[in-house]
Amino acid sequence: MPNISRRTFIGGGTALSGLGLLSACGRGDASPTLVKPTDDIVGAVEKKRPSTGRERKFSLSAVESDLDIGGRSVRTWSLGDALPGEELRLTAGDTLNATLDNRLPEATSIHWHGLAVRNDMDGVPHVTQAAVPAGEQFTYRFTADTPGTYWFHPHVGTQLDRGLYAPLIVDDPREPLSYDEEWVVMLDDWLDGIDTTPDKVLAQARKGMGHDEGHGGGEGGSGPMRMGPMLMGASSDLLGGDAGDVFYPMHLVNGRPANDPHTFSAKPGTRLRIRLINAGGDTAYRVALGGHRMTITHTDGFPVEHREVDAVLLGMGERYDVLVTVKDGVFPLVALAEGKSATALALLRSGSGEAPGPDVRPDSLDGEIVNATDLVADASVRLDDRDPDVRHTIKLTGGMADYDWAINGRAFDRDAPTKNAFEIRQGQRVRVAFTNSTDMWHPLHLHGHTFQVGPDGPRKDTLIVLPGQSLECDFDSANPGRWLVHCHNVYHGEVGMMGLFAYTA
Repeated sequence: MPNISRRTFIGGGTALSGLGLLSACGRGDASPTLVKPTDDIVGAVEKKRPSTGRERKFSLSAVESDLDIGGRSVRTWSLGDALPGEELRLTAGDTLNATLDNRLPEATSIHWHGLAVRNDMDGVPHVTQAAVPAGEQFTYRFTADTPGTYWFHPHVGTQLDRGLYAPLIVDDPREPLSYDEEWVVMLDDWLDGIDTTPDKVLAQARKGMGHDEGHGGGEGGSGPMRMGPMLMGASSDLLGGDAGDVFYPMHLVNGRPANDPHTFSAKPGTRLRIRLINAGGDTAYRVALGGHRMTITHTDGFPVEHREVDAVLLGMGERYDVLVTVKDGVFPLVALAEGKSATALALLRSGSGEAPGPDVRPDSLDGEIVNATDLVADASVRLDDRDPDVRHTIKLTGGMADYDWAINGRAFDRDAPTKNAFEIRQGQRVRVAFTNSTDMWHPLHLHGHTFQVGPDGPRKDTLIVLPGQSLECDFDSANPGRWLVHCHNVYHGEVGMMGLFAYTA
């Protein structure tokens, strides 16, 4: 087995960039100068990834299901009969071999969120693969070469806002953290099968907030006002104003609502690692563990200089790893649906005591909270100091009135995905300016790469960009192909807030 370290994984791009392009591109392609997911260079880079030589096989079934969520039977789609789906776990350098059996009534796919996989395994229809038709199978196979907290979900329509997701944990063979136990926590906002479906919500949203006929009366009193499946007045100072568009009847921790919380048991004094994942469609969560402070160790799978806080804020698609030393008693892990006057709940039990009720709100939710931009990348993963070879500006545009979310004023064209692509070349240092010209926050997600925020900020693949904010981020182009960049609000992305980074030959 090769000698593998975290620096080996992160630095791999430098060696890969010298491969050059191994095949002519564009056979049958409208953009002949762009690398395609099937080109030889994609496979050549994959072969250069550090590998343990082990292959881990998994079977995934996407099915129609009836799930019990807090005592309520909900008809939805899920991976098997569990919510979330079963966790996949492997060690960095292992090859993942996962066969998706699509038993749904329509096509689907899997996107491996946060992992720099080979381009033809990224799971984006119209860009990297055809969606897997109903009744058929597809095997995803790639080397997972970077340790961290990841997850997977479909990239077809609004399917993300159903139950088709699960955690993917890539263990570090030389784990630098010292802890006794681990708790993987997936947060989700839920509406599917409760008076509506994600597709119906999208259809309503497309009308824009100036067209509310048929919504009925508003609900919510002094808080956000519900207009059918939509929200008005959901506001958050942390998010710079408008917090979200969509009303969710339930908010979940590991598939369970606040009236039926999941309980994690540990002994007092246990050093606990909590891996937090926001799998929501339209909700940011502010998370705190009552009676405890948390030490942030990672964001989006990459280590940061440790920072002790009272709570963390996760946009859709973001992940944070935190350490806590468990006290004696029963403590609420509360995920506040930012701006939406609702919470998700789980319990940590380390001793005797009465469990808090579903409306508990620990003081730490209003304590010290840092933004990702306040964190500093650990030295082991920090990009070397280098001037950018190419610069691109991604301006977030649109608004709620016409629900015309887009990038640089253009809605993404799935029939011509390379049109208006941001072109880059293998081996470049790419600088991207994310500029938010809208009145709402957006969690921007880049496929196939991680970027560094500012000169020494964290390495991330998903980043909250606040209204009026502009953030410069750098990444090294070491993973050839065509890679989506988009808002991870599923409804914003679906109407057009997507773009494409495309490698040139």
